[in-house]
Amino acid sequence: MTVDQQIEQFLAAPAFAVVGASVNRDKYGNKVLRCYQQNERQVIPVHPSESQIEGIPCAASVTELPDDVTSLSIITPPKITEKIVEQAASKGIKNIWMQPGAESPTAVQYCRDQGLNVIADGSCLLVVLHYHEH
Repeated sequence: MTVDQQIEQFLAAPAFAVVGASVNRDKYGNKVLRCYQQNERQVIPVHPSESQIEGIPCAASVTELPDDVTSLSIITPPKITEKIVEQAASKGIKNIWMQPGAESPTAVQYCRDQGLNVIADGSCLLVVLHYHEH
């Protein structure tokens, strides 16, 4: 598959989650969440200690996400990304998008070994979905 086809498959999901979602509007974890909202996509922030971000109730972990979430945006340090992809695979998530800076060769290889659609080539969801600040 080309990266464009991978992105198309990722965006075809019924629901999305953002791991590394942040209450800080200057952080990418918040911008990616708002980008999904701007595009009227169903999205769930994943945060271990926040109850909600941008008015959306948070899941405390990937394992708590509803089953209709099949695409995961990851905005975490690479060492955390490696743990997240394992949780995602065991949860049945099919599509992983590591935002620039979240990638780890170990996590990318794990996703490929699991047969997941992994985007980790520097593509940015904010660019693809035409994010804009309000």
